[in-house]
Amino acid sequence: MSGLIEPSPLSEKRDWRPVYFGVALVVVIVGIVVFFLRPRPKSAHAPHPYAVNLKLSDIKMSVAENFVGASFTYIDGTVTNTGSQTVTSATAHIVFRDSIGQVAQAEDDPLKILQTSGPYPDTVDLSASPLAPGQSKQVRLTFEHISAEWNHAYPEVQIMDVSVK
Repeated sequence: MSGLIEPSPLSEKRDWRPVYFGVALVVVIVGIVVFFLRPRPKSAHAPHPYAVNLKLSDIKMSVAENFVGASFTYIDGTVTNTGSQTVTSATAHIVFRDSIGQVAQAEDDPLKILQTSGPYPDTVDLSASPLAPGQSKQVRLTFEHISAEWNHAYPEVQIMDVSVK
């Protein structure tokens, strides 16, 4: 009867190869997923060659609240086309820095022409109001949110992408 109560020793060894294969397969699949889903680094591309002909001046910042209580930050200025072609669109690269000079926020926004002829100031696309050679127009960049780490100094504004006709 003692043979019935005592467990008998296992006569066969366990084969761990399928477990190792399964773990290796999971690691490979996770590696592939991480590789393809990782964020792509932003390519630092050079400004459009015509961008040197667009001069920003009289840059001012302001903050306004709408009736719901949301705060908007505006960067207003004047853009002057010193080149020989008509500009139909332009994108500005704006960099907000923190207190130690590191980038707190960077955005690419299209330049919008500020029209003050109506009952309130409004912005329109540069394509609707192209910038002719030698012409200057008021522009506005609008931001709904700026990082809390921003040092409240004027941001760096550089014109990057330009379309001309």
